[in-house]
Amino acid sequence: QVQVVESGGGLVQPGGSLRLSCVASGSIFSIYAMGWYRQAPGKQRELVATITTGGSSNYADSVKGRFTVSRDDAKNTAYLQMNSLKPEDTAVYYCNADIQRLGSRYRFRYWGQGTQVTVSS
Repeated sequence: QVQVVESGGGLVQPGGSLRLSCVASGSIFSIYAMGWYRQAPGKQRELVATITTGGSSNYADSVKGRFTVSRDDAKNTAYLQMNSLKPEDTAVYYCNADIQRLGSRYRFRYWGQGTQVTVSS
């Protein structure tokens, strides 16, 4: 069994910062790409940032220069550092991890339950 759990969301004023964490646990053989997505009320879920096992990252245009994705493979953890937050960043943020379980040849994408980020004065 594999679990992916996000944390670090909350209420922050415009211009503020938050750091989200995503921890994968359970019967894990290897974790490949990890990513952050978000979904605002009434909108579709969208990609925010991804990071490969080699550390290559990709960002949505709307967050480039403000958000930074990173990972600590020793801790099975990914992070999303969010700076200069704007009201339009308000959303539920989800972590996604591409994981190969112990004893399996296959990889599956696991989602966390999400963490709410609200940017408001």
